[in-house]
Formats: sequence, C-alpha cells, structure tokens
Amino acid sequence: MYGPADRTESIATVHRALDLGVTFLDTSDVYGSGHNEELVGEAIAGRRDEVQLATKFSLARTADGGMTIDGRPENVRACAEASLRRLGADVIDLYYQHRVDPRIPIEDTVGAMAELVQQGKVRHLGLSEASAASIRRAVAVHPIAALQSEWSLWTRDIEGEVLGVAREHGIGIVPFSPLGRGFLTGAITSPADFGDGDWRRNHPRFTGAAFAANLRLVEAVRALATEKGGTPGQLALAWVLAQGDDVVPIPGTKRRSYLEENVGAAGMELSADDLARLDVIAPPGAAAGGRYVDAGYAYGDSPERAR
Repeated sequence: MYGPADRTESIATVHRALDLGVTFLDTSDVYGSGHNEELVGEAIAGRRDEVQLATKFSLARTADGGMTIDGRPENVRACAEASLRRLGADVIDLYYQHRVDPRIPIEDTVGAMAELVQQGKVRHLGLSEASAASIRRAVAVHPIAALQSEWSLWTRDIEGEVLGVAREHGIGIVPFSPLGRGFLTGAITSPADFGDGDWRRNHPRFTGAAFAANLRLVEAVRALATEKGGTPGQLALAWVLAQGDDVVPIPGTKRRSYLEENVGAAGMELSADDLARLDVIAPPGAAAGGRYVDAGYAYGDSPERAR
C-alpha cells in the first residue's frame, strides 16, 4: 500500500524484529491479497514459538480497487483455514474481524470465531475499528482480547466512548498507524515524497491545505523530540506507549533501519510535563482532513457503511 517492497529486506526485517525482542506480529489476509501472510509465515518458520501471531479477516478487494466486508459465519471459517495455510501455522494466537459487517449480526460472526477457539485453531479473538455498541454485543458471545483501532497523536477518536467500553471489558488496545501513516516520523515533507502506487497520494490528510496544516503539527512534535534526544517518530510512539500498560502499538515498516528506530521508542521516558505539552500540540481533532477518502470506512459498522 505504501509502494513496492523488497522481499529479502522484508524477511530480514522480521528476523531483526525477533532478535530485538519484538514478540507480536500483526498481519491480515487482505494485505497483498494473502501475500503478506505468506511472507510472515516464511519469516517465522522455525521461530513460531517466539511470536504472538495475529491476523485478520472480513475485508477483500474488489475488481475496481474498492473493499467489501464479509462477516458471514461461512466466510469466517473459510478465511481462517486459508490464513492458517498461508502462515504455515497450526494455530493463530489472535484472530480479528478486520471490519464489522453491518449486514451480519456481530453475534453470528463472533459465534463462528468462537467455534475456531473451541477447535483449537485460534487462541484469542479481536475486533478492529468496532464501535462501542458492537464491542458490547460481541463480548456477550465470547471474550474479546484486543481491539485494534487507529490511535496516534493525530488520530485520537478512540479516546471517546470506544476506549472506555474496551477497558470496561478488559480488552487490550492495539493502535494501528501509531506513526500517522508515516507522517509523524517527519520523513514526509512534500506530497512529492510519495512514490507511484503509494495510496497516501490521495489521502485527505496528505493533500492540499491539509498537508500544510499537518506539517506544522509534525514540526512541533519534532521540536519536542529534539529536546528529548530522539526522533519525531520515537516521540510519537512513546506517547502511544504512555497511554497505558494495556496499549500495544503496531508500527509497520519494511526496512530494518526504521524498525530499529521504532524499537528505540520503548526507551524514551515521557514526563507528565511532556505529556501535557503534547496534549497542547496535538489535542483530539488537531489533524486536518479525514481518516479515509470514504469517511464511512473508519468504522465498518457505521450507519454510513450499512447504507
């Protein structure tokens, strides 16, 4: 999604992650239409016991480049079998519904996922980008171990009702895009930095006036990071890590150099004053532009998607 990747470097990056003590790997059957699961499976061969392995189902690409959501019980079972095959694994540690299907009662979907737990094919269940209402309905069927939602200095929507409901039910939080789709690293200074095939070229936060406005936010983050002796990306990750012991961010990268920088964020200590300054720099709603071109895609079970 962010442009071409080198397979050899990608596998080397996973190996380096394991060597550095990273224990949680997250993928999905929709990433590269199954290609990423195959790559992760190859990379962890012989080291499976070192990893908490997570993958997701329910999203699929359409011929025109769009996405469909399928939460039917029969699709749950078929997707799980296909993921296990591609991963070369006997069991998936954490299996997420990637987006809630507004056409299928979540009780039916989670019920089928729970059957996978009973069969020993999955250890724990998760939801991604689910609303508070969907979380409440899901946990009535089976315990939910993790909620994956976007959370970063420039996307703080989860801090409303959803975060409270998740914590009420003891659900761990797995923030995706904790680096603001790479923007909070400070490496992106112009729309020209995006290569061909990089979907961010058309993202609402990376185009027009929104880009310039968001660049000012990144510069403020960079200034504080310099004071702390780190990079903007490390500060952004340290902020997410500081949100609670139940928070496990999943920064993505395809290069060892960025991986090593990301891992370094775990050693950055943020004081109460640092956190207060960041709340001023990046309060909820600070980022200009929407999270997706299709606003309804932010939460798969939103009324917009249902229509």
